[in-house]
Amino acid sequence: MKKQLLTISIALMSIGITNSVMAQATASAKDTIITPISIVKAVDMNFGNIALQAGTWGTVVISPAGTRTITGGITLPINLGTVASAEFTVGGEGTYTYAITLPSTDYTITTGTGETMVVNTFTSTPTTTGTLSGGAQTVNVGATLNIGTSQVAGDYTNATGFDVTVNYN
Repeated sequence: MKKQLLTISIALMSIGITNSVMAQATASAKDTIITPISIVKAVDMNFGNIALQAGTWGTVVISPAGTRTITGGITLPINLGTVASAEFTVGGEGTYTYAITLPSTDYTITTGTGETMVVNTFTSTPTTTGTLSGGAQTVNVGATLNIGTSQVAGDYTNATGFDVTVNYN
């Protein structure tokens, strides 16, 4: 009888141990789909009309606000032509923030006869991070135009354009 009681006691204890070791919980899954971020060019960058004194070089810097500053042998004629920083419209989700990536390499503009100038040192407003307000924000981009000592007169352009990239933070 003692053996049977001992066996029953051990069996009851093992049931109790098994029940106290096992636990279970349930979780649910959730997802939120947000509006994809987008960027659309609104205005092309244009350094306007520029005059170069023979045998000199210089730069024209257009700020994100569209103002120009010059160095070297550059003068700005009375007829400014079209002057504009590049403008982009960023769209996306509500009040999310996003990172802005500007070109980090030289961008070449060319005449129809193959003469070239380099555009570089891109800047933007906002600078590196933007915040969408109501799902949209404008990004303005400026840069530096480098003009050589024997730059030929003409219209310089690049049909492929330069890339500005945005990505949610």
